[in-house]
Amino acid sequence: MTTGSRTRGVLIAVVLALAATLASGCGVTRGDQDDDLAMWIPNSPGGGYDQTGRAAVGVMERDDVIDGSFEVTNIIGGGGSVAMSRLMNAEGDGTLMMTVGLGVVGATYSLGLEQRPHHATPLAQLIEDQEGVLVPADSPYQTIDDFLDAWKQDPDGIVLGGGSSPGGPDHLFPMQLAGAIGIDPRDARYVVYDGGGPLTSALLGKKIDVGFSGVGEFEGQIEAGELRVLAVSGEERLTGESVKDVPTLTESGVDLVFTNWRGVLAPPGISEERREELIALLAEMHDSPEWQQALEDNGWIDAFRTGDEFTRFLEEQDERVATTLEELGLL
Repeated sequence: MTTGSRTRGVLIAVVLALAATLASGCGVTRGDQDDDLAMWIPNSPGGGYDQTGRAAVGVMERDDVIDGSFEVTNIIGGGGSVAMSRLMNAEGDGTLMMTVGLGVVGATYSLGLEQRPHHATPLAQLIEDQEGVLVPADSPYQTIDDFLDAWKQDPDGIVLGGGSSPGGPDHLFPMQLAGAIGIDPRDARYVVYDGGGPLTSALLGKKIDVGFSGVGEFEGQIEAGELRVLAVSGEERLTGESVKDVPTLTESGVDLVFTNWRGVLAPPGISEERREELIALLAEMHDSPEWQQALEDNGWIDAFRTGDEFTRFLEEQDERVATTLEELGLL
C-alpha cells in the first residue's frame, strides 16, 4: 500500500468515526411537525451552503411559511461528508433538511463514502452560482490574462486553492479551466480548504496564489479591497456593485462557462406525504418576493426544480463528478 493510500485510508476512517459519533444523537425521528424544523449546513459559517441555507430559512420564518422556527446547525468536516453521513443516519426524520451542492457530491467520492446525495430524499434545487478567480489585492496578476499567461508558462509553479474537495466545484472549475487553455489538469497544483473562511485566510496569508470559489462568499473582502476578482465563470457578468466590472471568461477569449448549484435534501426513509409537504414549503418560499430579492442580492441564478426531477439531476451530477475524477486519475 502506498503512503498516499494509507493516508487516505486513515482520513476516511477518522471521518467515518466522527460521523458515527455525531450521528448517534441525531438519528431519532422527532415527528412531522412544521413547528420544530432543523436546517443543517454541511460547511463552515459564511460559506455558500451557509448563505443559501440561512437565506432560505430566513424567508420561511419571516413569511410564516412554517408555523414555528428553524434550528440552523453548521456541521464542519470532510468537505460536507460528515454532514452527509449524519443525514443518512437520521433516517425517517421528517423535521430535518440539509443544504447540498456539487461540493458534497465531490466530498463523498474523495473521502470514499458509498452514500451519495441522491440516496437521501432529494427535495429541491434552489440556485446556480458563478465561480470566481480570486487573488489578493497586491497580486502581480492584474487581469485574467496575466494569470493565464503565467499559468501556461509554469503550470506546476502557481499554487491554486479552493473551498471544496476534489470533485467539488472549486476543484472542477480550475481543472476545466486548465483544459480549456491547453494545460494538462494533472499538472495543476490544487490545495483543498474546508470552505470559504479557510480559503480567504490562505489567500490573504499568501499560502496560495489564486483561489477559486463562489464570489458571494468573499463580498466583504472584495468591497474592502483585500481581494480582487479577475474573472467570473458564468455566461454574463455579475451585477453587484463591487463586481459589475469583472469580465467573464468568455469575454477574455476562454471557451468555458461553469456554474455551481445548491439545493436541499431530507434524510432517507421519510414518508412520501412528508416529502411532498417539505417540497411545498420550499416552493412557497421560492415564490415569495423575499426569495427573489435574495437571488438578486447574492447574484444567484434561479434554478428551482423539485422531487423526481431533482433526483435525476443529482444522479447526473454524480456521474459528472465520477467521470472527471477518473479522467484526473483520482478514482
